[in-house]
Amino acid sequence: MITSAQNQTLKLVRKLHSRRWREKLRLFVAEGEDLVDAAVEAGLEPVELLVAGETVTPELLADVSTLPHPARAIAVFRREDLPAFEQRPVALSLWRVGDPGNVGTLVRTADAFGASVELSPGCADPTGPKALRASAGAVFRVPLGEAAGRRVGLVAHGGRPLSELEFGDPTVFVVGSEREGLPEDALARCDVVATIPTSGPAESLNVAAAGAIALYEWSRRAD
Repeated sequence: MITSAQNQTLKLVRKLHSRRWREKLRLFVAEGEDLVDAAVEAGLEPVELLVAGETVTPELLADVSTLPHPARAIAVFRREDLPAFEQRPVALSLWRVGDPGNVGTLVRTADAFGASVELSPGCADPTGPKALRASAGAVFRVPLGEAAGRRVGLVAHGGRPLSELEFGDPTVFVVGSEREGLPEDALARCDVVATIPTSGPAESLNVAAAGAIALYEWSRRAD
């Protein structure tokens, strides 16, 4: 039973709240029994496993948790144990999506539709605490990497209506950063530019909503 805040495993967990340390050590932390169980069910083996009242005192585990309500279980996993990239019929390509909640939600959406996810430099870390929670464990199942296929850039205005497009096989939907959308150089690498028509007064859709609608439209026509 760990009873000291100076324990090396607790120190490691604190370090891994930082992206710099996650990238340096190639490790990340999953907080909460649901996330830990999802990782194990996906085949990941914990490097360290902390369980309140069993391997560590509840107070010390609460001190290293980022959750509003302290986790009962926290595990450390290797990044290299995440799914190896595989080409899928459809993918989401995220361009500088910096909000970890949006990144996690998009990974979860990709999981729902059998898609892979491509992340540009400048995207939030999908293994960060907020992104992991938003993904609800999907990051343990969704392959991350460079996707090939007909690239469809999604923009708020001025593109062809998404419903009118012919989708290639495979299809890569490219979504942009929350504030700026897709810049000209990113659009230049797309085969076609599309817009999701809306009838309300909102200026644009949230990037996670746009990604979900695009994957649904692709899935609807693929069935």
